[in-house]
Amino acid sequence: MTGLSVRLAGPGDFAAVARLTVAAYEADGQLKNEHGYAAVLADVASRAQDGEVFVAADVATGELLGSVTFVLPGTRYAELSRAGEAEFRMLAVDPAAQGRGVGAALVEACVSRAAGLGCSAVVICVRSGFAASAQRLYQRRGFVRTPERDWSPLDGVDLLGLRLELTGG
Repeated sequence: MTGLSVRLAGPGDFAAVARLTVAAYEADGQLKNEHGYAAVLADVASRAQDGEVFVAADVATGELLGSVTFVLPGTRYAELSRAGEAEFRMLAVDPAAQGRGVGAALVEACVSRAAGLGCSAVVICVRSGFAASAQRLYQRRGFVRTPERDWSPLDGVDLLGLRLELTGG
């Protein structure tokens, strides 16, 4: 998408990132019976401390349109990544900006960051039955289902593992 920039979030972005992330998850129905997950999503300062939070902004207005958290294995927010892999989580696009390529730009930022760090793959998980548009985005980008990485953090919350190979590995 032209007119879009992706960069690391700074402390001045955290409140806007928190709002748009919670709004995106709410709009997708993922915060029903969420057992405190909205508070985790809104704690952008912790995500930035333990990973890298990227934001996508409209070049003309500076408005933040989306964000994602990039992490490495063994860090606080890593769920699926193993040695040599990177992971991203909490990809969120402002509901008003969906369909404009924001999610794809954020995925590319994570893939580029992982490649730049010499990672062999990027892994993610998506909630079963939700975020069909995100799942299509990941499939188009080359992520493949890895059922051996599926898991459930809570009863009724089934997460599906996906992996993108970055090398012949």
